Amino acid sequence: MAQGLGKMTLTLNKEAYGSLLADIQPQLITTEAENERALDIVETLMTVKNRTLEQNQVLQLLVALIEKFEHEHYQLGISTPHSILHHLMEARELRQADLVGVIGSRGVVSEVVNGKRQISKSQAKALGDFFDIDPSLFIDFSVH
Repeated sequence: MAQGLGKMTLTLNKEAYGSLLADIQPQLITTEAENERALDIVETLMTVKNRTLEQNQVLQLLVALIEKFEHEHYQLGISTPHSILHHLMEARELRQADLVGVIGSRGVVSEVVNGKRQISKSQAKALGDFFDIDPSLFIDFSVH
């Protein structure tokens, strides 16, 4: 680890990173098949507990490549915090009961999932931790 300006900076293991790149061979995505392959790799990396710095770098690279391809090929509507929650629940085959205790009681979970209640900042943080993603995805900035 290197230090600079009072912050701890992690250093990539070039050999491990190079090996990972050689195995995955990330490239500019130009077809649906390439996009599906990249999505499969991302999904696999997302399930790895305690990802290495090298795995995180490859994950970020693949996500950037996927986002570029999808931005160019799909006109998606604006995602809402509730649509993101629904997507994540569906992708991980979760039920409302799986979120009880994460964001509140059975009633609170039901209201949040069904869009009858906004996701609070503390619930957004809990969901971000639970799904291992940025909590800001669950905050509706259009609500004043």
